[in-house]
Amino acid sequence: MARYFENGAGELVTAALSGFARAHADLVRYEPADGYVTARHTAPARRVGLLSGGGSGHEPLHAGYVGAGMLDAACPGRVFASPHNRQIFRASRAVARPEGVLHIVKNYTGDRINFGIAAERLADAGIACARVLVDDDLATDSEDIAAGRRGTGATVLLEKVLGAAADTGMGLDQLVKLGTGLAGRCRTLAVASAAHHAPATGEPAFVLPPGELEYGVGIHGERAARTRAQGAVGELVQGMTEALLDAVRPGPEEPVVALVNGLGSVTPLELYGVFGELARVLDSRGVRLARQLVGDYVTALDMRGFSLTLMAADRATLELYDAPVHTAALRW
Repeated sequence: MARYFENGAGELVTAALSGFARAHADLVRYEPADGYVTARHTAPARRVGLLSGGGSGHEPLHAGYVGAGMLDAACPGRVFASPHNRQIFRASRAVARPEGVLHIVKNYTGDRINFGIAAERLADAGIACARVLVDDDLATDSEDIAAGRRGTGATVLLEKVLGAAADTGMGLDQLVKLGTGLAGRCRTLAVASAAHHAPATGEPAFVLPPGELEYGVGIHGERAARTRAQGAVGELVQGMTEALLDAVRPGPEEPVVALVNGLGSVTPLELYGVFGELARVLDSRGVRLARQLVGDYVTALDMRGFSLTLMAADRATLELYDAPVHTAALRW
C-alpha cells in the first residue's frame, strides 16, 4: 500500500516541481519539458551562472535554494537518482553568463558522470564550465572507498557562500578556487534510528532493532559501517561533534558555521535539543560558533535521523555567508 501521497507511481517528482514553481512563482521559473528550475532574480553583476542538482527526495535541496544570492538553476533527478546530462546542459545554457557556468556537484558517481557529460557538451557549444565537488561526508573518509567521501549537508553552505561570491562579480576560476577550499574545510556526519521508505514499495530501506541507530548513514539510505546503541543524545552529539572537529581542525582563532539538519522525520523539538548539545561541546573545546542553521535543509525522504555539519570560516567567508539571500528555503 502506498505510503506517500501521490497520484500514481512515478508522478511524485514532477507533481512536486510543478507545485513548487506555482507556490514560488515570484522566485523561480519551471521548465517542465527539461525538468529544471531557474531563478527569476539574480544580481546583474554576476559573470558566472551557478547551477546544482541531484536526486529528488532531499528537499529543499536543490530547487529550494534557487534565487537571489544563491543558485541560478537547479536540476532535480528522480528520487535518489542523478539528473540527466541533457537537463544539466540545457539548464546551464539557459543561465550561463559571460564567463560561463559553475556546477556545484555532490560526490556521487551518477552525478559526476552526468555533470561531466554536460560540461563536455557545454565546451563544444563554446560555453565555459567548471565544477566544485562537495565531498564532506566523514563516514566515507576512507582509502578503502574508491569513490571518496560522499557529498551531503555542506552543499547548502557552499551554495550560499559561492552565490554571494558570484554576486560580487567573481570570475569562474576564482569561484572554483574559493569553492574547492571551502569544501576542504567542511565535514558532515549523519545518524538515523530508522530508514526512509521507498516510494515504489512503501517498504523501509533497512530495519533496525529498537534502541539501535546507524552511525554514518548516507542521504540515499546507504547503511553505515557500524550500528550502535542510540543512548542519550548528549553523548551521541558529543562524539559526533568531536569527530567533526578533529577532521575540520579549525585554527585557534577560527570560528565555525554549524548546520544541524533533519533528515526528514525528526521533529524541530529534537533538532534544537541536538543543537544545544553541539553548542555545549564547541564551548567546552573553546571553538567559537559564529553562525548556525537548524532545521530540514538536506532531507532523505522520511528518514528518522539528523546530520551535523561544521565549516571552518574566516572573516571573508562569514561576510559572504551573511550576504542577503532570497530563496524559497533560505532568506535573510
